[in-house]
Amino acid sequence: MPEDSQDNQNLVSGGHLVAKALKAEGVERIYTLCGGHIIDIYDGCVDEGIEVVDVRHEQVAAHAADGYARITGKPGCAVVTAGPGTTDAVTGVANAFRAESPMLLIGGQGAHTQHKMGSLQDLPHVDMMTPITKFAATVPDTARAADMVSMAFRECYHGAPGPSFLEIPRDVLDAKVPADRARVPEGGRYRASTRAAGDPADIEKLADLLVHAEKPAILLGSQVWTTRATDSATELVRTLNIPAYMNGAGRGTLPPGDPHHFQLSRRYAFSNADLIVIVGTPFDFRMGYGKRLSPAATVVQIDLDYRTVGKNRDVDLGIVGDASVVLKAVTEAASGRLNGGSALRKAWLDELRAAEQTAIEKRLPQLRSDASPIHPYRLVSEINDFLTEDSVYIGDGGDIVTFSGQVVQPRTPGHWMDPGPLGTLGVGVPFVLAAKQARPDKEVVALFGDGAFSLTGWDFETLVRYNLPFVGIVGNNSSMNQIRYGQKAKYGDERERIGNTLGDVHYDKFAQMLGGYGEEVRDPADIAPALRRARESGLPSLINVWVDPDAYAPGTMNQTMYK
Repeated sequence: MPEDSQDNQNLVSGGHLVAKALKAEGVERIYTLCGGHIIDIYDGCVDEGIEVVDVRHEQVAAHAADGYARITGKPGCAVVTAGPGTTDAVTGVANAFRAESPMLLIGGQGAHTQHKMGSLQDLPHVDMMTPITKFAATVPDTARAADMVSMAFRECYHGAPGPSFLEIPRDVLDAKVPADRARVPEGGRYRASTRAAGDPADIEKLADLLVHAEKPAILLGSQVWTTRATDSATELVRTLNIPAYMNGAGRGTLPPGDPHHFQLSRRYAFSNADLIVIVGTPFDFRMGYGKRLSPAATVVQIDLDYRTVGKNRDVDLGIVGDASVVLKAVTEAASGRLNGGSALRKAWLDELRAAEQTAIEKRLPQLRSDASPIHPYRLVSEINDFLTEDSVYIGDGGDIVTFSGQVVQPRTPGHWMDPGPLGTLGVGVPFVLAAKQARPDKEVVALFGDGAFSLTGWDFETLVRYNLPFVGIVGNNSSMNQIRYGQKAKYGDERERIGNTLGDVHYDKFAQMLGGYGEEVRDPADIAPALRRARESGLPSLINVWVDPDAYAPGTMNQTMYK
């Protein structure tokens, strides 16, 4: 064999090195919108058996990578071209950053040889991405491509998870180097375990607090799902007889009907508890920046990120660690000294259950309302009844999803997906894409606001193209109603409709046009049959439900920004 032929066989391109590193991390698919800067990565993915999923907008690619990480526990990956391709993905990366979702965005870049010359789509991507990622860098040399991909993934899991960004100049990506010059990290051997257990003394202290508390309460946040702490959390609350509230991806940790599962009495509990344990949730706007917790209560915060503990509100005990490991250790530390104390909490649980029942009875007329236009509470109640243990619920919207947060109860851990604290509209379709591809055995049910669906709705066609059936519902009030309420409250009836009113769009026909199933609902009695027909269609679907534009969720009306 000629010497130059032998050399060519031992050469590997930057794109192929990237694909090898993705394979080592266990990445099964990348989400992308094509561009000339990045096609060598596609070529490498084909050789490594990594699926290339093409979407219609880079924001969708980034959201899908985020959603894939949430549903699987493995990092997601999106690959976009330079310039507008990368800037289009910024929103998805920012959403993952606030939601603590581990994903890698790879962006193209002009050739090193054309640096600062005004090459096509050249922008300072790293500068833009640095504030919204845990790691952002340029790959400087082809031989470093795989090494830097592994470095980016390593940073995704430092402390609380989050996104990383790499830009790869076109000449770095396309160039070939001798294979023995390139370091390709081996899967499972280039990053350490991040399952920190917390200080043993603090574990003992928390166990002691829980044993002796008369009225404890615990909030199980998104990190309970991130760390796959479901079993540890369940064992803790059942062993120690603690009422549990869940938010974000922590919803579903306990099934509906569990004697320790509470939903509607959280404010009452946090106002009257003597011990409050917050797991994996920051004291941000959702928690009233910590002000909604009784000042007389002992407050404990458990989080993966030391910067979150004690932020916005003082705590009596802060533990930095993995929720699964910490909660398991606390249960073990407390179980030998219960002395029947937890049995005395029956009165406390009964008190909270009574508060729950009062809240349910207060809204029962709306949950069963036969009014037309349909009351949003009736819609979300029907959706809740429709869900099964295998239904992954996705909420994408403002006011309509706020309604659903009080009613919809996932039956299984990891079966609730929403944007997270950035409040990004438009995550619904890409989350459906990711969830259905990652878990084809699961039913996916998504509730959209009409405004939210409009942002990324064209990728409904991607769901049709990839044959990914799901049950989609649009709560259609022809308004951005969460904002409309604020304008009405602040400026009066005459100015409530400035910049927030949408057209009466028939999303059912939109679904039909793209090859999916669509149906319109105006009578509340028709909601359940329409949902069943969507399920039975075996197609991506949109049930367009016309809801009352003058009904606002309590959470919308209580937002502090309008006060």
